Order: sequence, then structure tokens, then C-alpha cells
Amino acid sequence: MSIAAAESPFSRIGPGAGEPGVFYAGLPLLAGEAGEGLFGAVRPAGRMGPVALFQAEGWLLGAATVPLALGLEDAARRLYRNIFKAAREWHLARIWNYVPAINEPGHESLENYRVFCRGRSLAFEKFYGDGFRARLPSSSAVGTKSAALTVAFAACRVRPRHVENPLQIPAYDYPGEYGPRAPCFARATVVPEADRATVFISGTAAIRGHLTVFPNATRKQLDCTLENLRGISVACGLGPGLDRGGNSMRHFKVYLRRAADQPLVAATLEKRFLSKMDRVSYFRADLCRTELRVEIEASLVGVTALRV
Repeated sequence: MSIAAAESPFSRIGPGAGEPGVFYAGLPLLAGEAGEGLFGAVRPAGRMGPVALFQAEGWLLGAATVPLALGLEDAARRLYRNIFKAAREWHLARIWNYVPAINEPGHESLENYRVFCRGRSLAFEKFYGDGFRARLPSSSAVGTKSAALTVAFAACRVRPRHVENPLQIPAYDYPGEYGPRAPCFARATVVPEADRATVFISGTAAIRGHLTVFPNATRKQLDCTLENLRGISVACGLGPGLDRGGNSMRHFKVYLRRAADQPLVAATLEKRFLSKMDRVSYFRADLCRTELRVEIEASLVGVTALRV
């Protein structure tokens, strides 16, 4: 697979193939594809507060970028509340979060990621009640240099299946050492359709149980990340290779804390994990833990054989 450096310095991550629904995530693009069109043609579907909404066949999509006038926690809570209202008749399947200065100290000297997690968790609990953990979809959260919070989501008509990785403790069950409220996401979400499925794999890194392994060691972290991807792949029913050799269209986003690691990571992935037809983007981004160097997420469209 050929990965050519993109000229655009920032990613254009859009839900559809056309211009409607494109938003700018504010991440430096190191190599690969600047755009990601997962849902085909989309059409505008109004707004819910700051959230611009779009529809595609079987999908409700939305995205918003909001300032932090009253702080990051308040922005996350309010934005998620609007997302839940917009998707009231739908099922959340995937959420992408782009968090300003994710590792910097924020309110009450808490790391901004933990501030964001508290706002997000409180919003989920307020809207869905005590059983909100069963509603948590696949998700990712990476750092951006923007001064605003950006969140995008995809929701489906059919009830999805949220999946956990047997190699990892569910993020929503993390102990209190990771902040006052645990992160709110599932490791993956499977959306079944009549004769195929869409599968979203959350941002995956070198975490076993709830602990970071091989701190600040890119090559070893990448090895562990690939093992974690194989584990969640089997749990989803995709076999150990994320449907490699199947009929699905596979999209990967690779987030790197250090831009200099991109050649090593790309060469390793091409040799051990990717196929020639895969679509891949490499971004420079801070990650949810300071000792993490690499994180990988995947979206698979048109899966025709689930082993469940």
C-alpha cells in the first residue's frame, strides 16, 4: 500500500463522500488520506443547538465545534446533551472527540482529559439514567491544538452491539486513579444490517487491564496495540485480522504523539497488518495518557461475514 504525504496540514474528516458534513478536526496530517468518507452521500438534516446534522442511508450524523466559554467540562456536558437530544430516536454507534490541550492541567488542576471525561459521563448519566453504561458506543478522544472542543457522532436505526476486549478492563470500569469519572466508551460497536455490518473499533493503544504497558516505547507499544486490535477483532466476530481478506472497506486512523515515529509505524503496519486496499491516515496528536505514543482506530464498512 502506498502512503503519500498529504499537502493539507489539517485533516478533513467528513461522514460522507461529498462536501456536506465535512468538518476540520484540527490535527496535523502526517501522511495518508486527508478525508474519510464512511457513509456515502449525505444531506443536511437541520441542527440541534450547535450540532449540525446530516442524514445518509440508515444513519444520522452530526458534528459541532464549541468554544470553552464556561470551561471544558461545561462545554462537553452541554454539547453531549444536544447530541443525545438529536439522536433520541436513534442508537449512538460512534463518537469522535477532539479535546483541546488534552494533557494540560485544567479546572481544579485536573488534566483536561479527566475534566472532559467528567463532563461527558455526567451528561450520559443525566440523560440515560443509572443504566447509561449499556448505551455507551465506541469512541476516541485525542488532543488538538484548537482552543475549542470538537465532537462528531454517527447514530443508526438498528440496535447495535457494543463489544469489550477481553484483554482490557472496560474503560467505564476504570478505578478512581484515572479521574473522578471514568471514560465513557465501549471498545467497539457492531451495527448489523440485512446482509452486512458496519464495525467501529475505538481508539486502541498499549493498555492491558487498565495499565499502560511499555511507557514511551513506540515499537513495543505498537506491538501491544496490534495484539489488542486482534483481541477486539475476535470479540466482534471478525477473526483475528479485522476482516482482512474479507469484503469490507477498512479505514484506519493512526494517531502519533511524535511525528518522527510515523515512518516506523507505517512500515510496521504495512508489513504486519494492512492490505493494499486499506485507507489509512496518520495524524500528529496528543493522546489520553502522556506515556502513550501511538493509538489506532478502525472503521469497517460492508462486513459480510461475522463469526458470532
